[in-house]
Amino acid sequence: MTTLPDLNSCDSATFVERLRGIYEHSPWIPERAAARRPFANVTALKLALQDVVSAATLDEQLGLIRAHPELAGKAAIAGQLTAESTSEQAKSGLHLCSAEEFATLHQLNADYNAKFGFPFILAVKGPTGQGLTRQSVIATFARRLKNQRADEIAECLRQIKRIAEIRLNDLLAVQLDFGPAIMQWSEDLAAWSDDENALTCAYMTSAHRQTAAQLLDWMREAGMDAHIDAVGNVAGIYRSDAPNARTLITGSHYDTVRNGGKYDGRLGILLPIAIVRHLHQRGEKLPFNLEVIGFAEEEGVRFKSTFLGSTAITGRFDLSLLDQTDTDGVSMRDALLAAGHDVARIPAIARNPADLLGFVEVHIEQGPVLLERDLALGVVTAIAGSSRYLLDLTGLASHAGTTPMNMRKDAAAAAAEIVLLVEQRCAQAPSLVGTVGQLQVPNGSVNVIPGACKLSLDIRAADDAVRLAAVKDVMDGIAAICARRQIEFTLQPLLNASAAPCAPRLMQQFGDAIERAGLPRFDLLSGAGHDAMAMAAITDVAMLFTRCGNGGISHNPLETMTADDADIAARVLLDFLRSYRD
Repeated sequence: MTTLPDLNSCDSATFVERLRGIYEHSPWIPERAAARRPFANVTALKLALQDVVSAATLDEQLGLIRAHPELAGKAAIAGQLTAESTSEQAKSGLHLCSAEEFATLHQLNADYNAKFGFPFILAVKGPTGQGLTRQSVIATFARRLKNQRADEIAECLRQIKRIAEIRLNDLLAVQLDFGPAIMQWSEDLAAWSDDENALTCAYMTSAHRQTAAQLLDWMREAGMDAHIDAVGNVAGIYRSDAPNARTLITGSHYDTVRNGGKYDGRLGILLPIAIVRHLHQRGEKLPFNLEVIGFAEEEGVRFKSTFLGSTAITGRFDLSLLDQTDTDGVSMRDALLAAGHDVARIPAIARNPADLLGFVEVHIEQGPVLLERDLALGVVTAIAGSSRYLLDLTGLASHAGTTPMNMRKDAAAAAAEIVLLVEQRCAQAPSLVGTVGQLQVPNGSVNVIPGACKLSLDIRAADDAVRLAAVKDVMDGIAAICARRQIEFTLQPLLNASAAPCAPRLMQQFGDAIERAGLPRFDLLSGAGHDAMAMAAITDVAMLFTRCGNGGISHNPLETMTADDADIAARVLLDFLRSYRD
């Protein structure tokens, strides 16, 4: 068996030979990486090889891509693949394609080569290393065929690096202590959904309660004292033996958006559970209590009120929200009572800030920054502040054929102008973003000028002054547009959350742990809101981002990550906990 010490100590020719199968027919990659020896760990070796690929010329990168065989192509049929490629394609059952599947892949291969001039590359062993289904391979193939050439070159190189990572794991007999369990638990939780065809887990639904019960079981099995509180948070504590120990809290939310992904929020609960299980099995205690909280609600899907779980922990839960109703007219109060919760006990959930060391949250990035830099992890510097509104526009519905253009009070046309205003204004600062994510013409008809329109506004920035200035300009613009078009409007505020900077001392400790793991420290902003924003009201906070695949897509069934990234994130958090200093 090849080991890392062997690779560090052998001569360059032997190093290249032993890594010959890692990058398909491309010995120049290990040749250039050899000069960076010795490698402190396998992660550093993987990174060195990836860096060679990233630094190569475009012609060299295209040569590497073209060195790979087509999926279920002529070389596979003729038995001319490398041993590694043969094993990988077999893992996804590509050698067992039906006649229809083979014909589909044959056509996709032809179309892809005609469009891009190189073969389609996919790490068919998938995020877990256990293999994608043939249906998933074909669906991914068809989706990526729509990409632009430059984007597809970048994606092929990322897939090649993932293939190399899996092959190195096999070569060096790497055992992932945490990643496989985290990925499997994510799959298990995804089985409970409000929608049988997609993952939706809204506050206090049956799926939500089943998810909470499963998290409770896993926390207890891992060695924690755990319970579900009056607002639905699942809280487990791994107690220290140290007298008068304070508490470090970690966690995230377990509710989802409609048709969401498996890792948003849930990664930040499952990953620390895996760590506590590891500590408990070893009989290892920390010098502080570690509390893992699965926050019951962060997304605002059912009652349009975000951070219900974390605001209860901070003592800032707004009890008036209990009277808000969902689309079926069910109040939050009744939903909680139906689930067996005592709403009178919600204020008692609040933690005493004097007892806390801080709050740290592990979360998928939900964006492409880490992905584009080939980095598994990043340290969050701050969470952008957010202003959200619902805007109702009222014009005058009238006949589309008989009303002159200059006499119309078209609510949809006003909405269109507002959408462009948001886009134009929020493009003026680097950390500023603005989105109209909902746009409706109630009771619209093809031959009627829209008399009403509803739309949402979401404006975010890392700097509150930048955000609030943009909000003012957009509000002034809406008033001007509506006045000119003779449209009435009402604005309903939904959220006004201040930016939450992360604590430098916690960021530094995360950065140190990342570097000890063999990765470079990389800092980035979070444009998405997180429970850490609410927790910042009572304690120092920090966040560790993990890479999100498929172009950084999140809040979407295509949201993905790998077992290797989950594993290194867990190892970094464990190192952070063991090395923690106040």
